Amino acid sequence: MRVSKRATSAIALSAAAALVASGCSSGEGDGDAAASKDGSIVIHGVQPENPLVPSNTTETGGGKVIDWLWTGLVEYPNDGGAPRNALAESIDTKDSKVFTIKIKKGTKFHDGTEVKAKNFVDAWNWAAYSPNGAQNGTFFSDIAGFEQTYTSDPDGEGPQKAPAPTAEKLSGLKVVDDQTFEVTLSAPTAVFPTKLGYSAFMPLPDVFFTQKPEEFGKKPVGNGPVKFVSWEDNVLIKLTRFDDYNLRDKMKLKDVDVKLYQDENAAYSDLLANNLDFMETVPTSALAGDKWKTDLGERGLSTTTPSTALIAFPTYDKRFQNPKLRRAVSLAINRQEISDKIFFGTRKPADSWANPLTPGAKPGNCTACKFDATEAKRLLTEAGGFTGEMVFYYNADSSHADWMQAVAQQVKTNLGIEARAEGVPTFAVFRQNINAHKMTGPYRAAWQQDYPDVENWVNPLYVTGGSSNDGLYSNPQVDALAKQASAAPSLEASHEAFSKAVELVDQDVPSIPIYFYGQQSGHSEKIKKLELNNVGELDITSVEL
Repeated sequence: MRVSKRATSAIALSAAAALVASGCSSGEGDGDAAASKDGSIVIHGVQPENPLVPSNTTETGGGKVIDWLWTGLVEYPNDGGAPRNALAESIDTKDSKVFTIKIKKGTKFHDGTEVKAKNFVDAWNWAAYSPNGAQNGTFFSDIAGFEQTYTSDPDGEGPQKAPAPTAEKLSGLKVVDDQTFEVTLSAPTAVFPTKLGYSAFMPLPDVFFTQKPEEFGKKPVGNGPVKFVSWEDNVLIKLTRFDDYNLRDKMKLKDVDVKLYQDENAAYSDLLANNLDFMETVPTSALAGDKWKTDLGERGLSTTTPSTALIAFPTYDKRFQNPKLRRAVSLAINRQEISDKIFFGTRKPADSWANPLTPGAKPGNCTACKFDATEAKRLLTEAGGFTGEMVFYYNADSSHADWMQAVAQQVKTNLGIEARAEGVPTFAVFRQNINAHKMTGPYRAAWQQDYPDVENWVNPLYVTGGSSNDGLYSNPQVDALAKQASAAPSLEASHEAFSKAVELVDQDVPSIPIYFYGQQSGHSEKIKKLELNNVGELDITSVEL
């Protein structure tokens, strides 16, 4: 579940915090600038699920690193403004169906080769060709010819296999010259330019096509403000400033180490000791009594993000295919109690399918999110009950045990089902099991918007074959309404049509929204200034020491 590098709002350090942080710098004035220019930071991270290929990364462990290594056609400003051109010189259209995209001349990949129009076209064609197995392949479904390049298993998980595509390249992509390419969509799509800052749409250098994707992904070559140095699994990913980067968001420091933790409490201890320079989310153990505020003082930051914690169902498991059972489980969960007792009010109980901070989202449209133990028991009876143990899975290397155990206990208490929560040791293994469709019970999920539009909360998650439709939910009516919404002539019409699709999702309950994220972050004393985007990622180009 992925986010864009530069989403829609910023959190800057206060002047007081900046004064405290500057006490660890090497001096004042020009000395401070020099400290930043040659300095380094250590950031909290987790082991990525896959090698780092933009169109094959759908989770945040690898996603944030990709967001730093690459720069796309558009970016989402930290100040909350509308998407703006980054690598694109211009994106022109007369009908929202045919787009002429010109890229800036003279930008480079980290191997020194120039970024050209063909690098976008080649990358998109590779991702849209289903035999390549790119997890983000469906993000190119708007483009003409997608149905010829991308095929899927007609019965989900076998025994049939996907038929061979009839084309290897999208008919809707055409290179005009070194700096220009043309994109023809299958239908007018007003939101298309907004999508282009998401990592699935990043360019790939020529060297990518000379080796296996997994080999490239272990030593990735991007075009962003930092370049790859090394990766030791479950230990460290090293990045360093790309000195030939010539776009607006240049690095103010030199080196970035992403330390891959298996325990958030250990990371928090490092943060308190100033051995870790940024931690995106403090552990839940630090929330009680606002302990994190006492611990960190002005080194602590708090923000809200367009992100939602969910529990997803493996609808490929026959035990979870009855929507009445799924709705019963959802209604048995007291979200307010979890917010109050586990998160001490720092999370808001979810009541809608798309996070309300997202453009086009409708608040309060999750009727399945209401706590109603009586109705839950009635629906469970109508569904024929549940036999055996219901195990709720989560990744144990982040702070999810407390709230997942609370969910399981509420289901056990309110429905009489033998329910418990079980941790999978690492996020990478957890995601590998999910993508292999091997989950045998409901499991922790989350969605952080990839780009600021409600479409991003429907198509990837609930359309058949969607890039993050991990539970293999399928409803032809939802698919039809989502297709109609995607092709709407205006954003207003698109948003209204998506709301109709969401009404059906609300009846089927393929997943369970639990809470909207609030985020408590922390930084070390050496940080003088930083900004967060509105999904809480560190904008590393903003960091000053």
